[in-house]
Amino acid sequence: MLKTGIKGFRELMVTGENTASALGSGRLCVLATPALAGLVERTCWESVEPLLEEGETTVGTALAIKHLAPTPVGMKVWCESRLVQADGRRMVFQAEVFDESGKIGEGEHERFLVRAERFQQKADAKGNLQQGKEQEING
Repeated sequence: MLKTGIKGFRELMVTGENTASALGSGRLCVLATPALAGLVERTCWESVEPLLEEGETTVGTALAIKHLAPTPVGMKVWCESRLVQADGRRMVFQAEVFDESGKIGEGEHERFLVRAERFQQKADAKGNLQQGKEQEING
């Protein structure tokens, strides 16, 4: 069982590929909010992944973030996370995101521990069900 206090750290460089204009979340060439959200999620899951048993992984179930300031292309951004709740399979993380000028984001992220193979099979079955419905309609 995971214990609170686990910390995570991940950084990235703002490039043309992770800007608002590239990701469709705006027209400006600054770090996109979806890229900030992805950085938070990745920092959190990577912080606990080495501590999981074989066959386990985590999936994100909730994310509440505030993007507080813009970051231009060419600037480094990093996220620091901390596991603040660990209740059975449920985990809640607090995260802060910084650039070289200061804090640019903060938030809370919830993840659940799952058996990877079983979770994937369930998702795949859902996709197969949808394909069957489409075949019935298109006959």
